[in-house]
Formats: sequence, structure tokens, C-alpha cells
Amino acid sequence: MHTGNLTLDDRKLAILVDPDKVDEQRIYQLFSAPGIEEVNYILVGGSLLFNNLEHTLELIRKQTKLPLILFPGSAFQISSNADAIMLLNLISGRNPDFLIGHHVIAAPMLRKCNLPVLSTGYMLFDCGKPTSVQYMSNTSPLPDHKPDLAVATALAGEMIGMRQLYLEAGSGAEHPVPENIIEQVTDAVQIPVIVGGGVRTAQQARTIWKSGANMLVVGNGIEHNPDFIADLVKTRDELSLSS
Repeated sequence: MHTGNLTLDDRKLAILVDPDKVDEQRIYQLFSAPGIEEVNYILVGGSLLFNNLEHTLELIRKQTKLPLILFPGSAFQISSNADAIMLLNLISGRNPDFLIGHHVIAAPMLRKCNLPVLSTGYMLFDCGKPTSVQYMSNTSPLPDHKPDLAVATALAGEMIGMRQLYLEAGSGAEHPVPENIIEQVTDAVQIPVIVGGGVRTAQQARTIWKSGANMLVVGNGIEHNPDFIADLVKTRDELSLSS
């Protein structure tokens, strides 16, 4: 099973499921939505988890055979019921807990689970308002009008061995990561670039893919409107045909 190793010629779509924002009925609705089986990956995780991660994974497993990738907000969001885990290094911040501290705590559990680990340089941007990631990580986001800082951070992430980069606007952001930042980062690095946060329209998704993103992640946009998935799939497929 392909579990998240992107290539530079990819144009993928992932859906982010936060266990705290969905119940059994909502998961059923989401995985009954038109276009869901054309999605490439399901990411599961959140900044805080009041609901049971294992239970959410089990519910999703009953609905789809798509690869499940853990998108952990802490060292405790680990499960052998997933297919892989994005091991996130918050390289845009200066909090050592999110650069190495939580990873040390998680390492023995990850080795025991034998999960494929996808080392991911995580870059948080200020896209209009404070986000849960900013608060929980106690770090300042990158300014969304300083592409030179974004490029330098991305290059550093690549040089220290990250296998992919994740440019994050944050859950509920007012707008996505700007296209000029995506373009300059993807031009500068030779590893795949994932973009998420703030996407509410198919046009925003089109802009992100056209700017060079190898994968788009959408969470809030589909939580209350699962039919948005079909629009995203159509947009991706149209771009692929026109390439």
C-alpha cells in the first residue's frame, strides 16, 4: 500500500479528519460523499483529542480502504491501526519540544508499532488569525508576506533531512498559504511540498496546485460540506488533464 511517500510530479488530495470534530454519523456521511474514493489519503489527528483516536480509526476503516496517515498533534496520537505517520518537526518555530522533545517520547512507541515514519518539516504561517497550532506549540508563525523567510526555512528543513514539507495556514485560517510563497518554496527545494489550511473553494485549491504543491490537505472545508470533496477531485483531475 502506498503510504504517503510523495514524488515531485504528484498532484494529490488528502482529507484531514479531526476525531474531536466528527462522530460516527458524520464519518458515515463523509465517506458516503461523492468523490471520496478518488481522494489519495486520509489524515487523522488534531491539536487536542478528547475523543478516542483508536475508535475514530476503526470507524474510518469500516468505510474505506484508503491509506490512513496519522497527523499527530502530540506524542500520544500514535496507533498501529494506521498505515503511516507524519512525524512533524515544527521547523518554523523555536520550541525544542516540537523540534525533538515530543519525538524522543514517541520514538519507542513508533518502533514498537513499526509504523512507516514520514519525516515532515512543518511550517506554520500567519494567515489571518491565531490558530490552535500556534497556541498549543507556543511558537510564532512565519509571516505570510515574507517569502524569503519561508524559502530559507524550507531549505533548512531539506538540508537537515526532512523528506517532505508541510506548509500550514492552520485550522480555520482566514486564507490559505499565499501562492507566491508556495511557488518560491517549491522552486527552491527538491522534496515534495504539502499545503493545508484555509481552503474553502475549488478555485483556492486550483491556485495551490498550480503554484506547485504536490499535495493539498483539506479539513474544515469538508467537515460541514462533504460534497466539497467532489469539487476538489474534479479540480485536481482537470488540472491533470491540462498538464
